[in-house]
Amino acid sequence: MNVSQAAPVDPPPRALREALAQAVLDDPAAHLYGPVLGLPALRAELAGRIQRLYGGAVTAADVAITAGCNEAFAATMASLTAEGDEVILPTPWYFNHKMWLDMAGVRAVPLPTGADLLPDPQAAAALIGPRTRAIVLVSPNNPAGVEYPPALLRALYDLAKSRGIALVVDETYRDFHASDGAPHDLFTDPDWRKTLIHLYSFSKAYRLTGHRVGALVTDPARLAQIEKFLDTVTICPAQVGQIGALWGLRNLDDWLAGERLEVLARRAAMAEGFSALADRGWGLAGLGAYFAYVSHPFDMGAQDVARRLVSEAGILLLPATMFVPETDDGHGARHLRIAFANLDRPGIAAFFSRLSGLSF
Repeated sequence: MNVSQAAPVDPPPRALREALAQAVLDDPAAHLYGPVLGLPALRAELAGRIQRLYGGAVTAADVAITAGCNEAFAATMASLTAEGDEVILPTPWYFNHKMWLDMAGVRAVPLPTGADLLPDPQAAAALIGPRTRAIVLVSPNNPAGVEYPPALLRALYDLAKSRGIALVVDETYRDFHASDGAPHDLFTDPDWRKTLIHLYSFSKAYRLTGHRVGALVTDPARLAQIEKFLDTVTICPAQVGQIGALWGLRNLDDWLAGERLEVLARRAAMAEGFSALADRGWGLAGLGAYFAYVSHPFDMGAQDVARRLVSEAGILLLPATMFVPETDDGHGARHLRIAFANLDRPGIAAFFSRLSGLSF
């Protein structure tokens, strides 16, 4: 039972696959280099979607399409930082963000979170120094699952704006947010381009993980610098994946709404299951989108628990030691991350049946 990776295991819906196949067969441009910043129609469609969802003014000139959201992050950091600079990451952090910063020679400054797994703006303010270039947030969060309340996002935005640094908000899992409507109002600030950099992924929404289609939204002047990075690394995002993302934006709203409701139902099943295991010492620290972040009851570190879950329960998940600094105070050793969204509700029932029978 693999709950280690937050990636859809099913292919895109058939209608989307048919659109992809038609493009491969009938559209010669699908096989050629395209614009470095992405297809103009996709940039415009995504800008319109963001404007309708969040409010505020967003145009195609603010949007770049990238080879997945990880490239969006890497390109953003290349435009913001030089070797020796600092970027604040709440912990537990998304390890790909940390690894990229390490490779770029940029110091990831850990911002510990509380029991609610939410960062404190005052604590973030205390970490800002002369070489701080950005605060990076992921909401809904990977790995913790928590959704950052609009007021918290606004407070961190105001902090970044007041200190002249960027606020990078990765919303890869936005389409599975538990609340209806906009997750925040940051785009309604007329000056949002001076502070906010928004990251997004089509991979989870339309099951396009293998096609690598992501996006970033920022000031066009910054995009002019980011374009240099993208032209050097990938030249252009893959045409076929972009065609699929555009078709999804135009045709799959109802389907995606159904996918969201199914993920929320699975989330509710996870909450119910861990509530039933509370008397066995399990604790649900964070839950949302694709992830449950839990404390385990065993007298051993999370890495040992994860190994034994594979051998004794047939469950593959990740220890939280993968998402915290090496100087962690023990938080990582006490927690596990479960990517539950790929389990249907019978699978979730089987998952809890296996957990309930454990006695390490």
